[in-house]
Amino acid sequence: SRNPHTIRWPLTPVVLANALFQKIVQSQRVRVLPEVEAYANESVNLHCEFTNAGATKLTQVSWIFEATEGQRENIAVYHPTYGQSFPQSAFKDRVQFTQPSLENPSIKINNVRMSDAGKYTCEYATYPSGNEQGTTTLIMLAKPKNSASPVAAQASGGKVVVARCEAAQGKPAATITWMTNAAGDFNITSYPQPDGTVTVRSEYHMAPMPADNGRDITCVITQQTQNHPQTFTIKLTVQYPPTVRIEGYDDNWYMGRTDAMLICHADANPEVVNVTWATVSGKMPPTVKVVQNKLLVQKVDESVNTTFICEAKNSLGSSKNQLTAMVTELTGDPSSVGVLVGAILGSLLALLLVSALVAVLVMRSHRQRHRYSSDGEQGSYSNKARLFTGKKISNNGTGANNNGPIYTYCESEAGALAEKGSEFPHAPASIPTAHKILLSYELDEAERRKFAALNDSMMEEEEEEEEDQDQYDGFGGLPPSYHVQRHNDVCSMYVDDDMESQRDGSIISRTAIYV
Repeated sequence: SRNPHTIRWPLTPVVLANALFQKIVQSQRVRVLPEVEAYANESVNLHCEFTNAGATKLTQVSWIFEATEGQRENIAVYHPTYGQSFPQSAFKDRVQFTQPSLENPSIKINNVRMSDAGKYTCEYATYPSGNEQGTTTLIMLAKPKNSASPVAAQASGGKVVVARCEAAQGKPAATITWMTNAAGDFNITSYPQPDGTVTVRSEYHMAPMPADNGRDITCVITQQTQNHPQTFTIKLTVQYPPTVRIEGYDDNWYMGRTDAMLICHADANPEVVNVTWATVSGKMPPTVKVVQNKLLVQKVDESVNTTFICEAKNSLGSSKNQLTAMVTELTGDPSSVGVLVGAILGSLLALLLVSALVAVLVMRSHRQRHRYSSDGEQGSYSNKARLFTGKKISNNGTGANNNGPIYTYCESEAGALAEKGSEFPHAPASIPTAHKILLSYELDEAERRKFAALNDSMMEEEEEEEEDQDQYDGFGGLPPSYHVQRHNDVCSMYVDDDMESQRDGSIISRTAIYV
């Protein structure tokens, strides 16, 4: 029974604070690291020491492993009298004291396993304080085995898995993200492993189209043990049946052509395994040869005026396409354009050559005439018929006609001049005759200039001959006519057979030279 005279005082806050402080001070005397990280198959050190022992007597120290809460297991014990002890456990032969002593009973665990992750308590048995301890958490790390790969998918129109990314057996668990411009989504699944690691897997889903075949998609894996995120670029693999198109027809299949060809292109994944050619009639023209996906027309004729069909097959199916060839009659040389271009170029070249030749001849003729009119050298003359005349001098002062003596140069007598008789008065004696001019080798400068002036006046009179025809008629008769005799006989008038009647009643010689 309760003594009614017993008084129980409640614990004041001061008493509770002192008790808690005393416990904190005692626990601080066992120093350990709060967390330690390690990788599988490596070694790890767990540090422990007792500080500020004072009057406290240390009797024994133990290391206790706790994989899960409440499951404690001694793995190492040290007694100053009895020495070290390693009880039977999963750490047998893998654990040891680094410096066997009560003050510093640190241990080393070799060949660390992923299952070694957990809490490790360094616990002292003391007198009179009792047991004091410190706990370290061992965190096991594992670098994941990262990988990524495309998943072959058919272009069926529905969403399917097209790529997979995985971070296997990592600790802690990895994070996976995707980067792409493809329209789709992804999921992430984690799979814990028996050794404490985690495998993370992600799959990308989309409705693939043939155009998505070969498209890039990137998987990014991030994990604590990696210095930087690891990326994988994946090319999508989209499978689809063939799509066929025929190329090479140029709408210019004319009769007799020999270089016509059709090419059957098939776009497919997997690759096309077979390409065949046929016609709507079922019979291939005899002038056609098939080489793989090419249809070679050795000679265009009426038989190739048909519809050609190309069919391509792969493991997913087949596809066809057709083309109708139209054969036309040959209306011109196919190479007429080239011939025309060649003809034009040849004509231009010939024109340039002729122009150059004409220019050379004109320049040579100009030089010869210039020497003849100016140089006064005997070597510049020939025995061809030449006509010379004086200035236009009229005895009656009119100046309209040249009534002076006219001289002709006959081939029969090289260098000689003959004077045709006429009813007109003879030239004054002061005017030098053409005969003297031709035979003179030592003409002075004044005489040469005079001879050149005579030659120029002859050319001017030839130009004015037609304009002055009416003036000649005003004289009531024809002017004296002179001609070059073409035979070896002396210069003379042509016979009547050489004469030709004119509209005005006059008679003119057909071969005589009129001045």
